[in-house]
Amino acid sequence: MIELRKVSLASAFDSFSETWSPRILARANEFALKAAKVEGEFVWHHHAEEDEIFLVVRGRIDMHYRSGEADRIESFGPGELLCVPRGVEHKPVAEAGTEILLIERAETVNTGNVIDSARRVDARPM
Repeated sequence: MIELRKVSLASAFDSFSETWSPRILARANEFALKAAKVEGEFVWHHHAEEDEIFLVVRGRIDMHYRSGEADRIESFGPGELLCVPRGVEHKPVAEAGTEILLIERAETVNTGNVIDSARRVDARPM
């Protein structure tokens, strides 16, 4: 039988406190909707095969990009989303209390090509 369930974003975010450790809220085909609390600087990394969509629910993120032409920073807040294309080196920096949704392939590793203490190979289901 197909499982149909409603997800409360408020309850989902209230259920954990760790930062930079995504939780899977729902799956659709090979994609997942992941909830994460983020704060401070993350590691510079890229994803060779996957695009990532960041949707801010609460707080603010400055997405830092490195590229051959020019480095830049894109800031976004509640109700705004940003798609980071595969292969683009990036580093999110978030203000305290930021909550985001990630839309990406279920198997996407949060640190991409970098092996670091922040690496989460499997996002935990809620």
